[in-house]
Amino acid sequence: MKFIIFSFLLIPFVGSSQYKLLSTEGQYQGKNIYVNNPQQNDGFGYCVIKVTVNGDVLPASIQSSNFEIDFNLFDLNLGDDVFVVVEHFEGCTPRFLNPESLLPKSSFEIIELYIDDKATVKWTTKNEDGILDFQVEKYKWGSWVSAGQVRGKGGNKINSYAYQLPLHSGINKVRISQVDNTGIPRSSQPIEYTSKMDALTTGPSSVSDYLYFYSNNKKSKTRFEVWDAFGNLLKAGYSSQVDCKNIVNGIYYINYDNKTEKFIKVN
Repeated sequence: MKFIIFSFLLIPFVGSSQYKLLSTEGQYQGKNIYVNNPQQNDGFGYCVIKVTVNGDVLPASIQSSNFEIDFNLFDLNLGDDVFVVVEHFEGCTPRFLNPESLLPKSSFEIIELYIDDKATVKWTTKNEDGILDFQVEKYKWGSWVSAGQVRGKGGNKINSYAYQLPLHSGINKVRISQVDNTGIPRSSQPIEYTSKMDALTTGPSSVSDYLYFYSNNKKSKTRFEVWDAFGNLLKAGYSSQVDCKNIVNGIYYINYDNKTEKFIKVN
C-alpha cells in the first residue's frame, strides 16, 4: 500500500519536467506582443500551454500558429512594468515576434527649451511614446557630460520639465538628450547661458599633498576630475581641494570649472 501511494505522488513531478518556460519583460508602451506558436513534435496540438502577464493568466485563445498577447486585458497603464511568461511543451520552442514592444523608444519633440534668469533649464515636449529619462547635458572639458537627469512622463500629451542647472563660469552650453534601447542618443539643439560666476584657478602647479581651487583668491568648491598621462580617471568629486598624497610623481591633468589644465605631482 505504501508503494502505491509513493508512485502516485511521483506522477505529477515527472510530468512537470516536460514543460519549459520562455519569458520577456519591460514596460508597457501601449503595444501588444505577438507569439509564434509551433506545433508539438508529434504533430498533435500547439507548443504553448499557458501565458501569464504579471502572474495573471492570459484569458484568450492561444491555439493557433501565431497569437496576440493583448495587454488591454490586464488593465495596464503606460509605463507599468510587464513580465510575460510562456509555458510550453519540451521539444518545441515558441518565440516572441516583437519583444522590443516592451522597450521604450525615444520619440520626443521639443516645443520649447530655455534657461531662465535663475539658471533653471525648462523644456516642453510632445510625442513621448515611451517613458525614458531625460539627460540634461553640458558641454565642458571637450565633450558632452551629464549634469543630471529627469524622469520622462511619456504619452502623446504636452509635458513640461525643469532642472536646476549646476553652473560653471563663462558660457554654459546645454542640451536635452534621451537614449533608448537602440543605444543611440537623441538630442535637442544646444542652447547657451552665460554665468556671472568668477573664473576659478588652481594652485600650486607642483603639488606635494593638496591641489586647491580658488575664486578671487579664496578657496572655492567645484566639480573636478584628475586624469593621468595615459587617460585613466583617478579622482572625481566636488570640493575646494584634491588630495594628491596617494598618487605617484608625474604629470597629471585636472578638469575643473570649464577648464583642463596640467599639474605635476612631486614629493
